[in-house]
Amino acid sequence: MSDTNGKMTPEIALQQLKDGNERFQVNKRTDRDLLKEVKTTSTGQQPIATILHCIDSRVSAELIFDLGVGDVFSARVAGNIVNPDLLGSMEFANNLSTSRLIVVLGHTGCGAVGGTIVHAGTDNLTTLLQKIRPAIGATTEPSDGASRVGSNKAFVDRVAATNVRLTIENIRNQSGTLKNLENLPDSDDKRIIIVGGMYDISDGKVHWDHWEDIKFD
Repeated sequence: MSDTNGKMTPEIALQQLKDGNERFQVNKRTDRDLLKEVKTTSTGQQPIATILHCIDSRVSAELIFDLGVGDVFSARVAGNIVNPDLLGSMEFANNLSTSRLIVVLGHTGCGAVGGTIVHAGTDNLTTLLQKIRPAIGATTEPSDGASRVGSNKAFVDRVAATNVRLTIENIRNQSGTLKNLENLPDSDDKRIIIVGGMYDISDGKVHWDHWEDIKFD
């Protein structure tokens, strides 16, 4: 995946992901020779983006963005949260390699978010879910306590969207490297952008614009 002008920018990378998701939604994915891509990338890689998304089996970045071998760095963890290891991985991808875009991708029907709401957890899972918990308090709607439960799918999805926003804030606050890259001038070839999105598991669409305000039902 590359730009026809030979220079990849964060905006071009984002548009390529948007175009890929549109193809995915209408089942017109690119006809790929994956084995040829394996051979082509065997001597090096030039991913255009880093996608932090959930381990949910229905949410595979390579599929929902119609990607091939070597197109993106794919970071997966329940609830698309960040920790030092993930931040270090993103610093490698965006500072030492070719990624020019970080996407924090949440999704509807997130089990990790739902589990956090109902206080689920075992051993290490409990520690992970604690990183999602701030998103519950930061989600203001619905205000009725009886509706702020794990069985309310709309509330779970709103918390998942809030969690994306908080994860982006955590990336900026906990990685000076990534924050500095995002603040570089437009003319700098190492400049990145960090964006959020919500994937709807019911129709395959990634919502980008105003994703945090979307009222999922």
